[in-house]
Amino acid sequence: MAAHGSATAPGDTASPAPVLDAPSGRPDVGPAVPAGGRSSNGTPVELSAGRYRALLSPVGAALLGLWFDDRPLTLPADPAVIPDGYSGKVLMPWPNRIAGARYRFAGQEYQLPVNEPETGSALHGLVLWQEWAQDPAPATPAPSLDVGTGTDSAAGTESAAGTAVVFRLRFAGEPGYPFPLDLEVGYRLHPETGLAVEMRAVNAGTGPAPYGVSIHPYLTAGGADLDRCRLTLPAAQVLDGGGLRPVDGPRFDYRESGPAARPLDGTRLDHAFTGLPAAVWQVRLQDPQEDFGVLLEADGADGARWVQVYTGERLGRAGLAVEPMSCPADAFNSGTDLAVLAPGEEHRFHCRIAAA
Repeated sequence: MAAHGSATAPGDTASPAPVLDAPSGRPDVGPAVPAGGRSSNGTPVELSAGRYRALLSPVGAALLGLWFDDRPLTLPADPAVIPDGYSGKVLMPWPNRIAGARYRFAGQEYQLPVNEPETGSALHGLVLWQEWAQDPAPATPAPSLDVGTGTDSAAGTESAAGTAVVFRLRFAGEPGYPFPLDLEVGYRLHPETGLAVEMRAVNAGTGPAPYGVSIHPYLTAGGADLDRCRLTLPAAQVLDGGGLRPVDGPRFDYRESGPAARPLDGTRLDHAFTGLPAAVWQVRLQDPQEDFGVLLEADGADGARWVQVYTGERLGRAGLAVEPMSCPADAFNSGTDLAVLAPGEEHRFHCRIAAA
């Protein structure tokens, strides 16, 4: 059975997600990883389809870069160094922060490693730095996103229309999260629809497991100055200060599209947004000067009810982090949109990035 909706642990009561404000300057760089005499990203994998090119890493199943006509759609990472700001990383088994690096699940208290000392939080899951196994066979096509790959998933074959790679990891669990998971991240590049990403988890244990997921790309409209770019974000609510509130007002309302879309123009964001459409939705970043842009697409019906948007001050505003999330920060404590997987149950989550 595939889990696409929200759930809470038995005996736990869901409550509105708390606001975890990012520290000033957001030192969002992750824990140090010792050098091992080779690339910090393993052996990168390149995909190519039509005018698109993507570079991927088996370390963290990460997206190192996506280009259209050699113009970047995501902030490129140097394959030889650890990406700054969690750029392109897959966030499993939770996105964002768990406050105090502690949570209670099914009557038990758990303590996670603190990897953000400034807030005392556990940030962005537990599989950022593992080297995942690589499988050149294409992933199962995302049922909710029409990527038009021409792939016969039953036969496991590709047409000439695209290329794909799958990264797999058996996560055995650890003291703070003793829930084994079989994890899979599939990337599929198509010459017309761009890069489709499928993130899949299966509970490989004998009891229920809490779970959330996201991916952390920094979007860029061909490398354009972020402040001149126009943002379209179809979210009706934002987590800010005291809690969830309507986006009404100049700071958070980016629901207009096309020529009416507002430029970022110095606006600083590091907020979770919700109230997204129940069907497919898109975040767009457009450079009006060059008439070039990038979109990230996800599906509310597939569980993409949240998106974190960060204007990248830690990276000199070089890109806009757009993180589609299955649940908000601290969902392990609040229960908000938290998936609880039964033994053998799977959870799938999809998104797509393309030129716009």
